[in-house]
Amino acid sequence: MTTTEIKTNDRTTTPATTVRSNTTTPRLDFAKTAPKVFRAVIGLDAAARAGLDPTLVELVQIRASHLNRCAYCLHMHTTDARKAGESEDRLHMVAVWQEADHFFTDREQAALALTDAVTRIGDAGVPDEVYDRAAAHFDEEELAHLLALIFTINTWNRIALSTAKRAGTDER
Repeated sequence: MTTTEIKTNDRTTTPATTVRSNTTTPRLDFAKTAPKVFRAVIGLDAAARAGLDPTLVELVQIRASHLNRCAYCLHMHTTDARKAGESEDRLHMVAVWQEADHFFTDREQAALALTDAVTRIGDAGVPDEVYDRAAAHFDEEELAHLLALIFTINTWNRIALSTAKRAGTDER
């Protein structure tokens, strides 16, 4: 994204953003430029997934990627979910899971609600009712792993967006 200033009246300016072109090349190769940091994020990602259902992992990663508008990660995780046998119906409904809750189990809905709250933490924090709902479906260790997974996908989204990764170019 690029930011420019737009004059809104004689005294104030507000930033305007434009999305980078799809033909833009990545800004840098984060894995090569900061390999220790990259490996640390991979380690956090692997540790976060431990003990969580792989289907749930993909749903959480897809939802956070929707919210963050990260096409690179969205493409990667929907592809991974399909390979793991996830249905097209459920993949399409993740973006509107609250209106299509019958596609998801109560446990998945609790995880998606927590994903929404943590990903949008600046809006209202993590409301007690959202946390309590997740805590009712996950034991403490699972809940800690779920939170770590949400932290991790948000980190991956920020890496991909900041470095202008292009959807469909992952090397997996």
